Amino acid sequence: MSAAPEPADGLRVPFVVRPSTLPATRALRRAVLRPHESLMAFAAHDEPGGEFVAAAFAAADDAVVAAGLVLPDGEPGGWRIRGMATAPEARGQGAGGAVLDALVGHALRAGATRIWCNARTPATNLYLRAGFLVVSDEFELPEIGPHVVMERGR
Repeated sequence: MSAAPEPADGLRVPFVVRPSTLPATRALRRAVLRPHESLMAFAAHDEPGGEFVAAAFAAADDAVVAAGLVLPDGEPGGWRIRGMATAPEARGQGAGGAVLDALVGHALRAGATRIWCNARTPATNLYLRAGFLVVSDEFELPEIGPHVVMERGR
């Protein structure tokens, strides 16, 4: 469990990071990642089974302010991060980075030797700060936007 750092501008959404579930984080992930889809259509993208979900919960009301999941990708030692989303009011305050740290930590404890994701290009700095590198050219996912593949080793 981790707490929010104090941002430079003094504004703060205090949070704690803890394990969560796909259903508990689905509304935030859909709103941020695929607002053009219904909640039911978005749920079809979730890959239940073997995932670890982490979320940052606002200390004031226990609302999910950031979330993501990590799951084995089927390759030996390979784990994929998916569904990283941070509520607009919590951006720039460490919530997304804290969730990412929890996901990476889980994968490493499970024996990951490669952790990767399809990162939206505006979010690449989040992953760079966590030790990921860009390993592809930019590509477009229809209705979602530009992405790059990013990965980190052990």
